[in-house]
Amino acid sequence: MSVNRAAATLVDVPRGLAGVVVTDTRIGDVRGIEGFYHYRQYSAVELAQTRSFEDVWHLLVHGDLPDAEGGAAFAAATAALRRLPEGVRAALPAIAAAGAASGGPLAALRTALSLLGAARGFRPVYDIGADERRKDAIAATAAVPTLLTALHRLGRGLEPVEPREDLSYAANYLYMLTGSEPEPRRARAIEQYLISTVDHGFNASTFTARVITSTGADVAACLVGAVGALSGPLHGGAPSRALDTLDAIGTPDRIDPWIRERVLAGERIMGFGHAIYRTEDPRSRMLREIAQGFGGPRVAFAVEVERQVEAILAELKPGRELHTNVEFYAGVVMELCGLPREMFTPTFAAGRVVGWSANILEQAEDSKIIRPVARYVGPGAPVAVPLSA
Repeated sequence: MSVNRAAATLVDVPRGLAGVVVTDTRIGDVRGIEGFYHYRQYSAVELAQTRSFEDVWHLLVHGDLPDAEGGAAFAAATAALRRLPEGVRAALPAIAAAGAASGGPLAALRTALSLLGAARGFRPVYDIGADERRKDAIAATAAVPTLLTALHRLGRGLEPVEPREDLSYAANYLYMLTGSEPEPRRARAIEQYLISTVDHGFNASTFTARVITSTGADVAACLVGAVGALSGPLHGGAPSRALDTLDAIGTPDRIDPWIRERVLAGERIMGFGHAIYRTEDPRSRMLREIAQGFGGPRVAFAVEVERQVEAILAELKPGRELHTNVEFYAGVVMELCGLPREMFTPTFAAGRVVGWSANILEQAEDSKIIRPVARYVGPGAPVAVPLSA
């Protein structure tokens, strides 16, 4: 009888939970039909065009945009959290060496974040109040760029560069990565990219972070899970692959035959199409404008590839709206700003960690664990266990 009652409560949903509403959120939304997304009540693209990364960080974790004085105070407070505990610093060479053989800085970040959480004394979110949760989330976020750049440099046989508190989040990230203070134009371009990717609905990594949060785990554990989800090539691995496509095409005269061959073979063109948007990705539009501000043959070639690919896709896949997504021009912008390709997805993580943290804080307000079920389709049970030979 209990089995029948349980079976009666099962609800079938689409594969991948597509279109399934799992909770309410105050953090933001993606309106794919319109080609629009927002953080809280503000256009995400407008925020990227007009505000600093630290202001947007404040918006997501505190719920409001700061004024000039409050923004400066928040930026100073978070900058002071960039330095790592000594025990974490000492362990980074070994973590980087292991990561180099298994996925680079993003893979190594999982281990480093776990160690950071232990060193900082993070406690389960279930056992602490909202203020301590927020404090942990901000501390972890502030440390992520330091961890990523140190792991990258150590993996290349270079010494880590210590963070500077007088630089913005984005400028300091580039400084720690390269060892040189970046040009303001490049720092601003990366800042705008980071802002544009802070949050984007219940993507796989954000949902993963919320599932782990629902168990009451500590902030570091929640972020580790999110990083693991992001490391999958179907989620965070496309910016460098989009550039690989530009390299493989090579010259304008090869665009049409190269693209047609792959589309007709059923292959995916990296950097095109999105699970949510049915029109142009607003992030791609903004990043294209940033790239065009730099100019040069690489940018002109990318724009021409975009034009021809969209025309070919419209011809060969009529009725489907397939445009560039954020990864296509993100790769171009990051290359223009001097980032190596192996740091494209880690750089994405350096921005998205703010969105993950905001979702962790919001999910921690709900004490209900996320616990779906699966329908068993294996051999009928029970069957007698055979005796061993």
